[in-house]
Amino acid sequence: MEKPNYIVRNAMPNEFAVIGKLMVVVYSQLEGFPKEIEQPNYYKMLANIGDLTNNPETELLVAVSPENKIVGGVVYFSDMCYYGSGGTATQEQNASGFRLLAVDSSARGNGIGTLLINECIQKAKDKNHNQVIIHSTKAMQTAWKMYIKLSFKRSEDLDFMQGELPVFGFRLLLKN
Repeated sequence: MEKPNYIVRNAMPNEFAVIGKLMVVVYSQLEGFPKEIEQPNYYKMLANIGDLTNNPETELLVAVSPENKIVGGVVYFSDMCYYGSGGTATQEQNASGFRLLAVDSSARGNGIGTLLINECIQKAKDKNHNQVIIHSTKAMQTAWKMYIKLSFKRSEDLDFMQGELPVFGFRLLLKN
């Protein structure tokens, strides 16, 4: 069976709430990931994901089905000072990053995560950045495998703790 053709584009403000709900659902279903009661501020940030676009150089990207249904999203940062993580990532120079990748469970297996990541990589190349920085947790094994398949390498210098949750850094070196 042929896979549908999804497009990746910038989210429109009237879509922010839908994307926020998708993020909350996806992250709350991750086995081993903190629940909303444990990290209420994190889930509030997910629900209000569009607010991140108020920062310069920050874009909320969505993957949209041929029927115009939002099936995934990710936040792209072309200036790491707005990346918003713990650890040293926000001090990285000549780098882009992305965070908060989520794909609707009904659309998984269609390459949507890879489409969103590749769009972020292309944006970093367009900025002539020499690397893309991301973070993941042990609960995000599907994403973790995807990052490795796309040539991201573990970068322990980017690791940090988010409360009780270990967060692991990855880096993709770009050849411009």
